[in-house]
Amino acid sequence: MQYTPEVIIFIVLLLDSLIASSMAWLGGEKWFIKNFRAFSRYFPLTKGWTAMYLILVLYIGYLTLN
Repeated sequence: MQYTPEVIIFIVLLLDSLIASSMAWLGGEKWFIKNFRAFSRYFPLTKGWTAMYLILVLYIGYLTLN
């Protein structure tokens, strides 16, 4: 596999979505709200949002790399 800019962007987005999903599903909401108070008002760390984010990243990666 060659590391083109598309692949690098996909890997970064995949890592971000996996970290966000793990925080939402494994109980990192309190830490997120405590450390990112202003940001958490506009972008809440919910299970539904992070699951949709992960699905969209996987779908875009499939379309891009296939």
